[in-house]
Amino acid sequence: MVRMIMHGCNGHMGQVITELVREDSNIEIVAGIDIADIRDNGYPVFTSIYDCNVEADVIVDFAAAVAVDDLLKFSGEKGIPVVLCTTGLSAEQLEKVKETSKEVAILKSANMSLGINTLLKLLKDAAKVFGEAGYDIEVVEQHHRLKKDAPSGTALALADSVNDALGNEYEYVYDRSGRSEPRPDKEIGISAVRGGTIVGVHDVIFAGTDEVITFSHTAYSKSVFAKGAIEAAKFLAGKPAGMYDMADVIAAK
Repeated sequence: MVRMIMHGCNGHMGQVITELVREDSNIEIVAGIDIADIRDNGYPVFTSIYDCNVEADVIVDFAAAVAVDDLLKFSGEKGIPVVLCTTGLSAEQLEKVKETSKEVAILKSANMSLGINTLLKLLKDAAKVFGEAGYDIEVVEQHHRLKKDAPSGTALALADSVNDALGNEYEYVYDRSGRSEPRPDKEIGISAVRGGTIVGVHDVIFAGTDEVITFSHTAYSKSVFAKGAIEAAKFLAGKPAGMYDMADVIAAK
């Protein structure tokens, strides 16, 4: 049984993970960390991570960027691996992540969905076939109207997966307005749609002469990210120090 600390337990994702873990016989939440202890989660909640004295095998983080510095320090001192899901980290914080990974295992991915990360793997094979055959490549992502960044980190990860397989020869293009010329061969167009309550839709299009192949992933709720984080936690527990991502979780299945 993997013993897990939920960092950011009273946030939306923390609560989704809490409910899913209750149904999983291979993992349990032994403690939670949140600035507001506002509900009975069935496990002790600490408002400061340094007050947590509960033995654990792994920490899953879905909190806020401001809390990541203390999380990394605590993880390094206690030797507890971290599944780091908080986004919007500064360059300095990302450097701290790398430094801390020399002391303890850290798993960080642009998207925690098992589906997206399987798609990243499949795209490498597809790119070698279609890219080398001269097919045009486009990435289209859709998210809810409140999402601030564009394109999404996942869209960039999908483009990177394709580009890596093709020797990183492609340029990313985010806006074609004002251009009056045929589409260059070595570019990947990345488009963002924002509207309504769309959780997340990502399409990778390989457009050739007389045929189009589309790889598509749709998230209907945030539980897909929670499920991926739980699988990552089970994978990371007991791993040696180093940086890991969801590709490692997929490869282990």
